[in-house]
Amino acid sequence: MEQERQQHSLHEHGHAHINSTSNNTIVSITDPAGNEFSSASADHVGFKGSRKSTPHAVLMAAESAARRAQEHGMRKVDVFVNGQAASSETAIRALQATGLEIVSIQDVSPIPHNGIRTPKRRHT
Repeated sequence: MEQERQQHSLHEHGHAHINSTSNNTIVSITDPAGNEFSSASADHVGFKGSRKSTPHAVLMAAESAARRAQEHGMRKVDVFVNGQAASSETAIRALQATGLEIVSIQDVSPIPHNGIRTPKRRHT
């Protein structure tokens, strides 16, 4: 029996998830079902220490992830941003500069509602 080689189906539309913290930014590109095509972070690109949090490191990471996604046939992305806005804005610009068409941008950062629980009353 001859085994057929599985080929990746070409997905033109996908999701770009940008998770940015104060120390690092992770860019991952998935299909709408959530299967990851490519991901990159400032650490993967070669930046270490405090240089990982710079806009240049974020730019390089987003370009790297976008190029690998384009090899799979990705053309359009919905962007989901989680975390600080400063470095994620650079990542969005880098995705657009590499040739991906950005359809929508959505902020999915967790927002506290009703605050933390108040401490119990002190015993006297």
